[in-house]
Amino acid sequence: MDILVTIRPPATEAHYHNPEGQDLFRESVNFLSKRENICMVLLPRNERQKAYLQTEWPDLIKRRKLIVPENVVEGLNLIWNSDLVISGGGTMNREAAALGVPVYSIFRGKTGAVDRYLSDKGRLVLLESVEDINTKISLKKRVIPDYFEYKSNTTLNSIVDSITTLVKN
Repeated sequence: MDILVTIRPPATEAHYHNPEGQDLFRESVNFLSKRENICMVLLPRNERQKAYLQTEWPDLIKRRKLIVPENVVEGLNLIWNSDLVISGGGTMNREAAALGVPVYSIFRGKTGAVDRYLSDKGRLVLLESVEDINTKISLKKRVIPDYFEYKSNTTLNSIVDSITTLVKN
């Protein structure tokens, strides 16, 4: 059975972009492409990034080892049905962590407090080097529950409680 990996490239056009994140992104795709049972869905941030992906890995796209959706996809549904997520941005990483999906961050800017918290709790793995890609990524089929148990999700409850507190103040 194939392992579904959702990947979000770094925000290469953002003011906070660090080229190390792009290197980790490229190495992650190359690492995963060598595994037989992996299917990757890459979610480019814009048309320029989409064109780059299509020229960088045309053979993987042709073989459907790497899928770049033609249209916008419903992100939370894709994350929920993924076995793991690798992302260069905060939102997708945090959504995956809240849903209990294994998530790996290739973001190489300053680590935010939420990401440090998620990392400390074992809900987010920070990839900081090519060696980390080879040693920290766990390629396992995830058992997807029939339904999501909100009450047992400490991370999600903590995030919602923090947001609620901020809004009330």
